[in-house]
Amino acid sequence: MSADETRRAIDAVFPLEPAEGDDPSAPARPWRYRDGRGRVGFVGSVSNPFCGSCDRIRLTADGQVRTCLFALKEWDFRALLREGATDGQVEQLLRDAVLRKQPGHLIGQAEFRQPDRGMSAIGG
Repeated sequence: MSADETRRAIDAVFPLEPAEGDDPSAPARPWRYRDGRGRVGFVGSVSNPFCGSCDRIRLTADGQVRTCLFALKEWDFRALLREGATDGQVEQLLRDAVLRKQPGHLIGQAEFRQPDRGMSAIGG
């Protein structure tokens, strides 16, 4: 079910309107309930990809850095820190990871491969 279909289903029961402050690099598109009793966000990473404006990376529960939830490559910060790395070495690994961030997740394309560890397995 797409993010738009989900939003329409909720809107049919609990009317929604776009919320102010939409950050184009944020994964969720914010909406608010018209009765003023709350907000909800929709993450449409497949149906409405935001890869081109994504500025996020994730530190997993076991010390790996992923530059996308669908990335196949992880950067091992835990091992580096346990080896007594300097601040400069940690900074360099982080720079290496960010500079190699893929431009998109390739979902829906023949080249797409699902990562071995899904979001629930990395602490997300």
